[in-house]
Amino acid sequence: MVGTPEFILICLVAVGLLALAAQKIRIPYPILLTIGGLGLALVPGVPVIHLDPQLVFDLFLPPLLYPAAVYTTWRDFRANLRPILFLAIGLVLATMTATAYLFHSLVGLPLAVGFVFGAIISPPDAVAALSVTQHMRVPRKIVVILEGESLANDATSFISFRFAVAAVMTGSFSLAEASTQFLVVAAGGICVGLATGWLAIQVQRRLDDPPVQTMFSLLTPYVAYFAGERLHVSGILAVVIAGILYGWHAPGILRGRMRLQALPVWETVVFILNGVLFMLIGLELPVVLRSLPPSSMGQSAKLAGLVLVGIVLVRFVWIFGTSYLPRLLSRKFRNENPAPWQHSALIAWTGMRGADSLAGALAIPFVLPNGQPFPGRDLILLLTFGVIFGTLVLQGLSLSPLVRWLKVVDDHGSEKEERSARLKANEAALARLEEMSSSSRVRPETVERLRTEYADRIRQLRNEPSQEGTGTGLFSPDFEELAREILRTERDTVIQLRNEEQLDNHAFGRIQRDIDLAEARLQRPGQNPV
Repeated sequence: MVGTPEFILICLVAVGLLALAAQKIRIPYPILLTIGGLGLALVPGVPVIHLDPQLVFDLFLPPLLYPAAVYTTWRDFRANLRPILFLAIGLVLATMTATAYLFHSLVGLPLAVGFVFGAIISPPDAVAALSVTQHMRVPRKIVVILEGESLANDATSFISFRFAVAAVMTGSFSLAEASTQFLVVAAGGICVGLATGWLAIQVQRRLDDPPVQTMFSLLTPYVAYFAGERLHVSGILAVVIAGILYGWHAPGILRGRMRLQALPVWETVVFILNGVLFMLIGLELPVVLRSLPPSSMGQSAKLAGLVLVGIVLVRFVWIFGTSYLPRLLSRKFRNENPAPWQHSALIAWTGMRGADSLAGALAIPFVLPNGQPFPGRDLILLLTFGVIFGTLVLQGLSLSPLVRWLKVVDDHGSEKEERSARLKANEAALARLEEMSSSSRVRPETVERLRTEYADRIRQLRNEPSQEGTGTGLFSPDFEELAREILRTERDTVIQLRNEEQLDNHAFGRIQRDIDLAEARLQRPGQNPV
C-alpha cells in the first residue's frame, strides 16, 4: 500500500512527466493529466482519493483565477462585454434550464433536482478554458471572449446551485427572491474585489522587498475570496475584480526586480496547482464508480452521453442565435459587422467542464432535512464526471483539428500592437538619449554605445513582421545569434573559475544572474527559456 507522502510525490512526478509528454505531442496538458489521473487510480495499492469540494474552492480556484484576471486586458474585456455577459449569464441559465428538463424527463426525479444538476454542469470551467486557450493560435477576440466567459460565469452557476439545492431541501422556490439575491451577491462580490484590489495596490506601492511583495501577491486572491465568502457574496467574482484592478495599476507601482522574482514564483504555483487539480479529477473516478451498482453503469454512460450532446447543442444554438438574431430583428445591430461563422463555431465548441462542476457535485448534501437521502446524488456525481471527461477529452483533443478545418488563423493583433509599442518606446528612448548627449556628465563613447544599440533595435522593429508573428524581437537575428554565443562563452568561463575554486558561490551567483538577465532580453515571444 502506498503511503500518503509517497503518493503525493508520485502525483507531482506524474504531473511533470505528463506535462512534458503533452508538450511533445502538442495537446493541452489538462487533458493528459486527467487521463493520467484515471490511469493512476487503477494501479493496485493506490490510496482512495476523496476530493473535498471546499478544498477545490478554497485552495485551488483563487490563485488559478487571479493571474488570469491580472493579465486580462480591460480594453478588450470592455469591448467584448456583450458577448461575454451573454455567455456568462444567459448561456449558463439557458444550459441549466435545458439540462434540468432533460434530466427530469430521462431519469424521472423531481425537476428541482434537475436544476441542481443543471447548475452544476452549466458553466465551462475557468481553469480548463484558460489552460486550453493559451495554446490556441486564433484571433485574439476569440480568446478574450472565452477567457472572459470563464472568469465571469461562476457567480451565475454557484448562486443558481445554492437556490436549486435550497429548493430541494425546503420544497419551495421564489424566482423574485433568487433574482434579488443574485444581484446582491454579484454586486457584493464586485465591491469586495474593488476593495481588495485597492488594498493590494496600497500595500505594494509602499514596499520594496521582492520576497515580501511576492508573498503578499500570493495572499491577495485568498484575501479577496475569503472576504467575499465571509460576507456571503461571490468570492470568485471578488478574486476576478481584484485581479483586473490590480493588473491595471501594477505596472506603475511595481519595480522591475519584484516582477523578475514574482513571475517565476507565480508560474510555478499555477503549474503545480493546475496539474494536481486535473490529476485529482482523474483519481476521483473510482470513488464515483463505487457509489453506484455495476448494473447501472451502462445506463449511466448513456445518460452522460445524452447530457453531453444536450449541453453542446444548447451552446451552439445560443451562440449562433445571439450572434445573428439581433441583427435580423433590430435595425440598431444591423450595421454591425458579424463575426465569421467559423469564429462562432469555434467558441461554441470550446466549452470544457472541469473541477468547478465536480466540486459542485461533491458539495450536494447527503440527506434531506427529513433524513431521506438527497435524490439522485450518486447519479448526479457520475454524470458530472462523465460530462467533464467527455468535454475535456473529446472537445479538447479535437480543438486543433477543428481550428485547421475551419481555417481560423491568428490575426497577430497582439504581436502587431507589441511591435508598434516597442518601436515607439525605443524611438522615444533614442530621442531622450540625443537630448542628454550634450550634457557634460555623459561621456561621448557611452552615448555612442547606447545609440548603436537602440538604432539596431529600431531598424529591426521597422521591418515587416514574419507570418508566424515572431518578428517582435528587440534585436536582429544575427545580433541575437552572436550575443547568445558570447554569453555562452561568458557563462562557461565563470563556471570554470568556480570549479577551479577561484570564485566563491555568492559572487558566482551574482555574475550568473547578470548573464541570465542579458540572455532573457534576447528571448523572443513564444520561446521557452534555455
